[in-house]
Amino acid sequence: MNVRFDIYDRYQKMSFRNRCLVVGAQGPVNLSVPLVEGRDQRRPMKEVRIANDRNWQVQHWRTLTACYNRSPWFEFYRDELEGLFLKKWDFLVDWNLACWDWVNRKMGLPMTASVTDHYQTYYEETEWVDLRNKLLPKSILSDFPEPVRYPQVFEDRVGFVPHCSILDLLFCEGKNARHILEQANG
Repeated sequence: MNVRFDIYDRYQKMSFRNRCLVVGAQGPVNLSVPLVEGRDQRRPMKEVRIANDRNWQVQHWRTLTACYNRSPWFEFYRDELEGLFLKKWDFLVDWNLACWDWVNRKMGLPMTASVTDHYQTYYEETEWVDLRNKLLPKSILSDFPEPVRYPQVFEDRVGFVPHCSILDLLFCEGKNARHILEQANG
């Protein structure tokens, strides 16, 4: 399977392009990568810059450690993932591609990735599934009402929190994460 990232698509605020959801002892925690000029970008994704004047990477890493230090698989992924978080990234698309590559390798998914070299308004439905404007925080509950279920670290305190970052699944299930997703997709 090949995944194509449209880096010429305009940045869309209120999307998963710079955010994810994790679960802590008090419930859901939103992590958001700060952007130069904030969320009101009027440019293609490939030009969106990360605001590195803020200490977001250290804050995100501390949050992940606090949320998942007791999870069964956090230690297994910790060192390599910490390296990803401590590296400086100038562009959001580079951060996103590095994260996708890391997750893809850890889950052993048979996918390759490529990036576009221009904006394409339409993708042939028989060849591609176009998800550019479909995976949004505001619509994920209606578009994907049946979440993938697995035991979460703080489920006994805050209940099951659906639609979290893939990190939640990896830290809780480790190498079994791929199997859980394959079962969910039928």
